[in-house]
Amino acid sequence: MNPPDPVSECRSWRSAADLMGDHPHARAAVLGAPLAEGSLTPGRCDLAPGIIRDTLKRLSTYDLETGLGLDALKVHDAGDVFLKCIRPADAFAPVRDAASALAARHELVILLGGNNAVTRPGVHALGELSRTGLITLDAHFDLRDTDCGLLNGNPVRALLEDGLPGTNITQIGLAPFANTRRMHEVARDAGISVHTMADVRAKGIETMVSEALERLAARCDVIAVDFDIDVIDRAQCPGAPGARPGGLPVQDFFTAARLIAAHPKVRLVDLTEFDPSLDVSSIIALTAGRWMCEILAGLSLRPGAI
Repeated sequence: MNPPDPVSECRSWRSAADLMGDHPHARAAVLGAPLAEGSLTPGRCDLAPGIIRDTLKRLSTYDLETGLGLDALKVHDAGDVFLKCIRPADAFAPVRDAASALAARHELVILLGGNNAVTRPGVHALGELSRTGLITLDAHFDLRDTDCGLLNGNPVRALLEDGLPGTNITQIGLAPFANTRRMHEVARDAGISVHTMADVRAKGIETMVSEALERLAARCDVIAVDFDIDVIDRAQCPGAPGARPGGLPVQDFFTAARLIAAHPKVRLVDLTEFDPSLDVSSIIALTAGRWMCEILAGLSLRPGAI
């Protein structure tokens, strides 16, 4: 019998989880924001950050299709903000402050929700709203009124009320029969750049995302991107209560993630609305894990990256 191979993959399997740790000088930082309160559909989005971290153990650091390896990339894991039984209004400052501190030290902050209400503090974490851009990949406008309080259905409306210019916002993947005429009118009147799923099918996700990045980069110093996982077609996304049939193909979701993370003005991305209690056969857990690998792959492709 041959002696054990010291580099045998039976003994040295390197997963994406091995990239994460206490790395205060890493280019990327991960912050969990397990917010569940304030969801229009009650669920367990608070479980998502832990499930995503655990799922990374099942994903390697090598992209077979492009030959890209992530082994040299370190990721600082900043843990989770404590948000148990906390409403979105009270979660705002803790999430904003934690994300802001990370944005000051790291090139990219990866915010793992939690429900979509974490997008608002994530955007605020990047500083002056007038110089901040926001891209959402979402089936919904998230423009519900705020008179009943902050919810996962109104972070974009709340940001408009906070002073984020509508012209600094691009929304991609909006679904038919999932929004209202009034929300559409609010978006149009605010100057938000609105792109439906039909637009994505007609132009292609790469063109759509590239145009959005170019437009916002010309007017903003920094960009935040909300990846609401319910933008994915429901047949491929059983673990997102808001997902609809006819949504974004999951491969387009991954393509968008890598393209977006490669842009140097993108300083924060979030993943929201993944409810592990609704997942089937780890479909969305693996989708979220792959999304994170694509984000790291994009970061590694930025100009000047080592």
